[in-house]
Amino acid sequence: QVRFVESGGGWVQPGGSLRLSCLMSGIEFSLYQVAWYRQAPGYERELVASAFPNDHTNYADFAKGRFTISRIGARNTVYLQLNRLNAADAAVYYCNTNPPWMTAGDEYWGPGTQVTVSS
Repeated sequence: QVRFVESGGGWVQPGGSLRLSCLMSGIEFSLYQVAWYRQAPGYERELVASAFPNDHTNYADFAKGRFTISRIGARNTVYLQLNRLNAADAAVYYCNTNPPWMTAGDEYWGPGTQVTVSS
């Protein structure tokens, strides 16, 4: 059974940092491009960063230079280091494959982890 469980979110002041983690079980982790997405209230979910099985990475423009994605195959885990956070980064952050995992014709999403940025 596929299960993605995100953790590590919380409240941080502008300029602060967080490290998000995601355990991705039920998939052949080493075969897939994995990614972090985020969704803020009133906005569509957007791709933040992705990591290929060969560790090549891609970032959305807003993430370049501030966020770092990494993956540990032995742990089926993907991380997202968030630095220099600002109010625009506040959102629920989700991990998934890229493109998102499909189950019975629908995209599967875990619960996500909330990131709040405020002073």
